[in-house]
Amino acid sequence: MVEIKKRRVLLIFMAIIIITVVITPVIYVQVNKYKYADRVTNYLLEEEKYSREEIESVKGVWGKKLPSFYTLVIFKDEPYVEYVYFAHSEIIQFDYRLTEEGEEKGVAKSKLKHYVPHN
Repeated sequence: MVEIKKRRVLLIFMAIIIITVVITPVIYVQVNKYKYADRVTNYLLEEEKYSREEIESVKGVWGKKLPSFYTLVIFKDEPYVEYVYFAHSEIIQFDYRLTEEGEEKGVAKSKLKHYVPHN
């Protein structure tokens, strides 16, 4: 009887460890994606003086390359462009990406309304 209780306790302990090892990285990624998106949103609203109505979406992304986290911003007046922001020590617009539709429409870099090349 005591042996069965020890096995149950051991199994419960092992299950807790396995769940923790699996869930912790998932939570870490989700929290950081949210944190980076929130920082960029605040930056756009407070420092760059955009209104919420001008912004279509702000999405935190976990990438496979460095830096691990970045943010994609789409403005309502340029739905075919994803602007890439880094929000590590300071917030900078790093680059932009055209969606497939943007490439098909021939959207030109010179016509981008929100592109601010970094130095």
